[in-house]
Amino acid sequence: MQTHLVFTVIATDRPGLVGRMADIIAAAGGNWIESSMARLGGEFAGIVRIAIEGMHADALVGELRALSADGIDIMLRSDQAGAEQSGGSSARLDLVSQDHPGILRDITRVLSAQGVSIEHLETEVVSGSMQGEALFKASADLRLPAGLQPAALSEALQETAGDLMADVTLLD
Repeated sequence: MQTHLVFTVIATDRPGLVGRMADIIAAAGGNWIESSMARLGGEFAGIVRIAIEGMHADALVGELRALSADGIDIMLRSDQAGAEQSGGSSARLDLVSQDHPGILRDITRVLSAQGVSIEHLETEVVSGSMQGEALFKASADLRLPAGLQPAALSEALQETAGDLMADVTLLD
C-alpha cells in the first residue's frame, strides 16, 4: 500500500541539493509528486510530497534524516495518505502596498476570521516606481470554506486594505 510523506528541507544553498534528495527518493522506490522550493537569504528551503510503498517508507525516512550530517535538515510533518483538503471554492488574492510591518498579519487575520485556508503564498518586497519606495507584494491561492461567497470575503478584505492603504484583488 502506498503512503504519502510530506517533508520540509532547509540547508545553506549549494549546487546539487535537489539532486541529492531526488537520488535518495528514487533509490528507495519513491515518487516525487510535488514540491515548492526557493532560495531565500542564502538558504535553500522547500517542502516536498512523495509517494512510496509503505514497507519502504521507514528506510527512506532514515536516509533523508541522515542528510543532516551534511547540513541538510529534513523534518517530516505528515503521513496523510495523500489526503486532499476539501471545502468550498478556490480564489486568488493579489496585494500591493507600500512596505511596512504588519501587512501580512492584518490580511491573514481577515482570512482566518473567515475560515479561509492559504494553499500557496508568495511574497516579496520590490523597488517601487520612479521614487524607488519599497512595495510589498503578495499573491496567494486560497481555499474558501463551503458557504463563503467570494464577494463576502472580498468585502472583508477591502475594509482592511483601506486601513493598510493597499490594493487587494480577489479573483474567483
